[in-house]
Amino acid sequence: MTHSFARDAGTAVVTTAKGKIQGYMHDGLNIFKGIPYATAKRFHAPEPAQPWDGVLDACSYGYVCPLMTNDPPCGELYVPHRFWPMDENCQNLNLWTPGLDDGKRPVLVWLHGGGFSAGSAIEHIAYDGANMSRIGNAVVVSINHRLNVLGYFDLSDFGEEYANSGNAGGDDIIAALRWIRENIAAFGGDPENVTVFGQSGGGAKVTTLLQSPAADGLYAKGIIMSGVIGPVLADAEGSGKELAEAVMRELGIDDVKSLETVDYAALAGAYRKVSPALRQAGKYVGCCPHPNAYYAGEPVRHGFRKETSQVPLMIGSVFGEFTSFAPKPGEWAGLSDAAQIETIRKAWGEGPAAALIPLFREAYPERPVIDLLRLDFVFRGPEVAYIAERSRINRQTWSYLFNLDQPIDGGNTPWHCCDIPYVFHNVDLVEYPHGAGLDPGLAEKIQEQAFRSVMAFASAGDPANAAIPAWAPCEPGKERTLILDAATRVRENHDHALMHTLGQYAEEISRKMFEAAGNIQH
Repeated sequence: MTHSFARDAGTAVVTTAKGKIQGYMHDGLNIFKGIPYATAKRFHAPEPAQPWDGVLDACSYGYVCPLMTNDPPCGELYVPHRFWPMDENCQNLNLWTPGLDDGKRPVLVWLHGGGFSAGSAIEHIAYDGANMSRIGNAVVVSINHRLNVLGYFDLSDFGEEYANSGNAGGDDIIAALRWIRENIAAFGGDPENVTVFGQSGGGAKVTTLLQSPAADGLYAKGIIMSGVIGPVLADAEGSGKELAEAVMRELGIDDVKSLETVDYAALAGAYRKVSPALRQAGKYVGCCPHPNAYYAGEPVRHGFRKETSQVPLMIGSVFGEFTSFAPKPGEWAGLSDAAQIETIRKAWGEGPAAALIPLFREAYPERPVIDLLRLDFVFRGPEVAYIAERSRINRQTWSYLFNLDQPIDGGNTPWHCCDIPYVFHNVDLVEYPHGAGLDPGLAEKIQEQAFRSVMAFASAGDPANAAIPAWAPCEPGKERTLILDAATRVRENHDHALMHTLGQYAEEISRKMFEAAGNIQH
């Protein structure tokens, strides 16, 4: 590929509703970084960004939201990261587009992972939107917004001005979608064809938009990747009053207004100190969406809002998720079938092994039975229920599973985040798909299947394309799952009996899984 670059007085200049901005051109794309879409006081609803004079430079990524903890780098081969300067003034977005014209291209808006407490729009190397924009002829946008106690801390008991502080991060996302609605046509995008998509916490944010009346009409479709709201990504229910009072006592202050100005590091430190006891007691600890008049709550429990019942969705996960991060015992290599069964019995007990092994063989006949120990159900179990509920109200819900093992540490089942490069057409930006043991042609084939399905869905609301088998939407009682691997295929209810039975042992097995997985960057 011949590379190109341009940045001069007339290059990549766009007039937005608040003023002119300038990005740059690279390899046929117009690229803009750090565009301000809103501003906000701590714990308050966002307001539109203020107009500016002259031409705003949009060639540098904007601040990302401050994190609650300073985690040590780890697992970078599995989930390669970028870290960036942090500040509460983080309401900014990045944009890639092939043309500043009236092309009315599909718009894809990426919502980053990290739960509702961490992450950023540029955190993962593979979040880069250039290939998706160029190859897919689409406008790609990624968003930064408030997180953790800044974005999800219910103070509504302290006055109307804090009515939705428990969902301030979600309000930031809605403000960004409003900016997109107002300005995207100038960047060659179609404001009537916006797809919100995200992985992990980003996928859960798609659901919160579906359940937030203020977001209605600002997007047309959604893609939820490993992000169905369940035990890992749960709503923060109840009043935040007790949490706020405990934080204020720890900080030595006696009015909520002081929480708006206290140093963030002190605020985060106080939260970390007082929240464990409240969590242990089943009390509100924030840092996740708060069901209220602005957010209807997790839909399997509360029901999907009828206003968004016909929004098409793609929903899926990967085979191993967090379980794939657990160290793989060396003695697994070359185990006989009988030895694999004995290993499962020792790990999970005689009863679970006897019940689950035959169901695993039926669901995943292509896999050695030892992979049962790496099978995710913490995400997939709630996902089955979510898809079933969604399928009762429309015929526009598609299910998928990323099932391609990766050549790392002797070969590993796909883990949480490992599908992101395939979706963005960014396999060449990360190392792990290029190891010995995975045919480069197979990695490229799966990348084309995942990418083309996403782009077809974003363009027309149906993921059907020539790279994959016929893939019909789900119906009540019929989850038709596109399984992406060496023999990509569609199966109906392929793992429902397995997931149902796993649910009976969920608490015990989940504890063992997460203990084995240890610490990993999101």
